[in-house]
This record gives sequence, structure tokens and C-alpha cells, in this order.
Amino acid sequence: MESTFYQALGIQEENSGCSTGQKWVRSKNKVLDIKSPIDGKHIASVHTCTQGDYVEVRKQALRAFEIWRNMPAPKRGDIVRQIGLKLRQHKEALSRLVTLEMGKSLQEGYGEVQEMIDICDFAVGLSRQLYGFTMHSERPEHRMYDQYHPIGIVGIITAFNFPVAVFAWNAMLAAVCGDVCIWKPSSKVPLCAIATQKIVAEVLKENKLPEGIFNLVIGGGRDVGEAMLEDEKVGLISITGSTSVGRHANEVVARRFGKMICELGGNNAILVSKHADLKLAIPAIVFGAVGTAGQRCTSTRRVIIHEEIYDTVKKSLLKAYRSLKIGSPMDEKNHVGPLIDNAAVKAFKEAIRQAKESGANVIFGGQVLKGKGYESGNYVKPCIIEARNDMPIVQEETFAPVLYLISYSGDIENAIALQNDVRQGLSSAIFTRDLRESEIFLSCRGSDCGIANVNIGTSGAEIGGAFGGEKETGGGRESGSDAWKAYMRRQTNTINWSKEMPLAQGIKFNI
Repeated sequence: MESTFYQALGIQEENSGCSTGQKWVRSKNKVLDIKSPIDGKHIASVHTCTQGDYVEVRKQALRAFEIWRNMPAPKRGDIVRQIGLKLRQHKEALSRLVTLEMGKSLQEGYGEVQEMIDICDFAVGLSRQLYGFTMHSERPEHRMYDQYHPIGIVGIITAFNFPVAVFAWNAMLAAVCGDVCIWKPSSKVPLCAIATQKIVAEVLKENKLPEGIFNLVIGGGRDVGEAMLEDEKVGLISITGSTSVGRHANEVVARRFGKMICELGGNNAILVSKHADLKLAIPAIVFGAVGTAGQRCTSTRRVIIHEEIYDTVKKSLLKAYRSLKIGSPMDEKNHVGPLIDNAAVKAFKEAIRQAKESGANVIFGGQVLKGKGYESGNYVKPCIIEARNDMPIVQEETFAPVLYLISYSGDIENAIALQNDVRQGLSSAIFTRDLRESEIFLSCRGSDCGIANVNIGTSGAEIGGAFGGEKETGGGRESGSDAWKAYMRRQTNTINWSKEMPLAQGIKFNI
């Protein structure tokens, strides 16, 4: 391994994938050879966890919970504040590691680590606002209120496309709520998780806190994932991934009556009304479709365009796509980097094949790039396809830069019907200068997605808002607003401060 910036994060040639905070366990299980999708070169190796390792981590987490839950929430918030400060110190190195290991642009790497910092700041304020409500009792001289208590262990299962931010969305909120966390990151990007765990460990050590508050287990679904899903001691599972993975997780966790937050598939559409300002719409569509090489759950997959401006929008998109620069994400001049691996490239090619087979018209891109700078085999030319919404492949989420153009006629309700006619329901957007159209889109008969935007694209979200979707996107919310309630158990309390014992329906006992 070369002497590079990621050594400053504690990344070594061989790394343990199992940690209880300050203690690292090197298992004799499978070793992952981590290569960069940018050039296919080896970065480092990671020793994965066994099921036995997971059990030991879980035991330590339970012990830590006994201590952590008794710390006042504002003091827990101060620990999270210090984590935010550590992330600021390591932002440059961690951002570059995100880009190196995942392949997103360096600008997006910086943005992702900044999201971690921002959610820490959000959680600090939240630590003083874990509020309940007081209700008037129907019984005299009684007080009734509700309050929230920590769940215990929160299992966090994250995907490759946001190797650190989604962990922070969950873990920092869970931490101020009094929970402890066990994080299972994607095995495609374990080095980012190891680096993050070591940054957090610095804060735990400086504050003389016990091991087990923030835990890391890197391993396969059979070794670690299933153990976590089936573990009755894990009160909440927050999972980010495909719909099929989420469906399985829901079935397993439901059998033990556990709680779930699911952030699964997205098949996100932008509606372009004939009243749209195309100077706003075109950049939003392009960024939404090709940013992170189309590997965001909020990436724009479909553009539903009014027939009167369809040709104009198509022409503008083709012009924009021809200007895209594809290459190493370490070069800030490039717009599109690599897909995560060859499996993603195969899925990209297969989607295009199925679209053609259904009668769709490929009007741009779709090639796998070869030659100098593309040695990893993970670079593709973003693709634009004219299609119908009812084509089977259009109904699916392809995690790659494939954009479907779909025409609609008539009023905006027809476009909304097309948008909603898929099984996923994460993010959506409309571009219009017509107030009535925007209000219909946001109304109960409008977008059926968890996120609905006006004159801004589908891609990305601010941490202050609750993030998540409906239908096969899974339900549940992460990050801002009142998403913190998912990480706690709710309790209703009634206090009788009278000298009487009033019973329901006026029942009396001769005692």
C-alpha cells in the first residue's frame, strides 16, 4: 500500500472489520481485497467478522447501553458535538477516501462528509428537544403525559453509494436519544467505515467512555447481516438497500416484532410542465441523472415531459449530455465517474438491452468506455432512452445513469398519474411556473412520494427534513424533522395526585 492520505485516517495494509469503539478484533474469517473503482488498483485488505464476533460485539453494546442511557441527553449531545469537531479536522482525508473507495466525485465526497458534520450539529440541538406532550386527564387531580425512552441497540445497515453519511444520519440521532449502535456497512466500501469508526473512537477515548456505544461489524449477509436481523436484542434495524433486500429484512424482523426504518428503491421522476422554466429544469435533470453516476437512491430515472415542449427538452438534454466529461472523480473537471464495480456495469448494459427489446429508442450513450483512463472497466457513457412508462424495465430501478424520456399530453394530472404508476415512492419533482399545477402536485391527489419538490430536482436532500419514501421504498424516515422518534420507545404516563381512586365507568368495590 502506498503512503497516501488515507494512512492519516488509520487505514493500514490489513485492517480489522470488527470494533467495539476502542477495541479492534482481527477475525480469521474471509478477507476482502478492496480495489478502487477509479482504476481497479488495490487499496487495502479487511478481515471480516464471524457470527461469533457479532455476538461478542452485541454483548459489549448491551453493557455500554446500561451506562449511556443514564447520561443526560444534553451530555450525550456534547459527545456528538465533539464527533462533529473531529470530522471537521479529518474532512479533507475522509472526503478523499470516500472518492477513492466509492468513486463519486471529489466534490460529492466533500459534500458527504459535510452532511455528517451537519447532522452532528442538528443532533446537538435535538439533545435538548426530546419532548413529550402533556394531556388533560378526564379524571380529577390526575396528570397525564407522554415521554420517550431509548430503544437500546440500533442496527444500522448501509449501502455503498453513501458510505459514511447515512451512518451519521442514523447514529448521531440514535446517540442523543440514548441508544447504542451496531453498524454493518456495505462490504464494497469498508475502509470508509473503518476510518469513521476510528475518528469516533478518538472522542470516546478522550471522554473516558466505555466501549460498545458505537460498534462496527463488517461481514457478509449470512455471517453478520442475518444475525443482526434475527437478534431480539436489536430493537431497531435501519436499512438502506434494494427493495429485495429490504423485503427480506422486513420479513425477518417482523417475525420477532422488531422495529424497522427502510430506505429502499427509488424510481424518481421529474415532471416538466409546458409552463416550466427550462433554464432551471435542464441542469436539475442532468445533475439528477448523472450525479454519482446515477447511483443515488434519489437519482432522476424518468423525465415526464409535456408533448408541446418534448422536442425542445430532448434537444437541450442531448446538448448537455454531449458536453459531459467522464473520467477520474479525483479530477474536479470531470462530471461523471465510474460505477462501483463490474456487476453494476452489467446491470447498466442489461437495462439498455431490455429497453431496446421493449421497443424503446436509445438516443444517447449506453457504451462501456475503454482505453486510457478507463482501465477499471467501470466507466460508462450516460444513456438517454425514449420510452413508455409501462415498459417493464422502466418500472424498475436501474442503479446507473439511465434516463427515460416519457411524453404526456393534457393537464398535469396525467403527468402525475404516470409518475405515481410505479411501485417505488421516494423522490419526485415538478418544474412549472403555474401555481395551480404546483399545488396539485403537492396535494393529496398529487405525488405519492415521501419527497416532493417544486422547481428543484429529485437528487439529494437537506438534513433538516425527514428523509424516506412510500410503497416499495419501504417507509420510515431518517435524519431531520421528528425522525428522532423512531429511535425511541413511546410511553404514556398517568399520575394520580388525588386522595381518591376513580375507576372506569364508575365501577365501585366494597373494600
